[in-house]
Amino acid sequence: MTGPPPTPDPGYRTPLRWLLGVALVGAGLSHLTTLRTEFRAQVPGWFPLDEDLVVVVSGIVEIVLGVALVALPRHRVLVGTVVAVFFVVIFPGNVAQWREGVDAFGLDTDAERFVRLLFQPVLVAWALIATGAWKAVRDGTWPTTPTPAAP
Repeated sequence: MTGPPPTPDPGYRTPLRWLLGVALVGAGLSHLTTLRTEFRAQVPGWFPLDEDLVVVVSGIVEIVLGVALVALPRHRVLVGTVVAVFFVVIFPGNVAQWREGVDAFGLDTDAERFVRLLFQPVLVAWALIATGAWKAVRDGTWPTTPTPAAP
């Protein structure tokens, strides 16, 4: 199925994509260094793998995804989709932190941990909008990143 002709990329997508990419790299680096203990608090008690292994692997994944958002603009639709799926996959860790009452990242009440849950859909939407993935799905062109229209 062929979608509509490509449209120019709106000016807000690239800065949003770069900002998300830099944030993911920063978060990934903090998984491996300064906030490693805090991130361990988000690994659900029921998860069958070692907490530190989960934190290290998820940190590496975040770094790779962040770099991909910035360095692979021709594949931004697919990368944005993968980033959105990643945010969905790690959501149970946030839920577990709330349900298990684990203090981390300055979240020391159930109410604060619950409010944090509301931000995960924002991250999913950010990844899909900043990369044009949501538009590509609507236009029926997913997973192809449209080429800019000729002036």
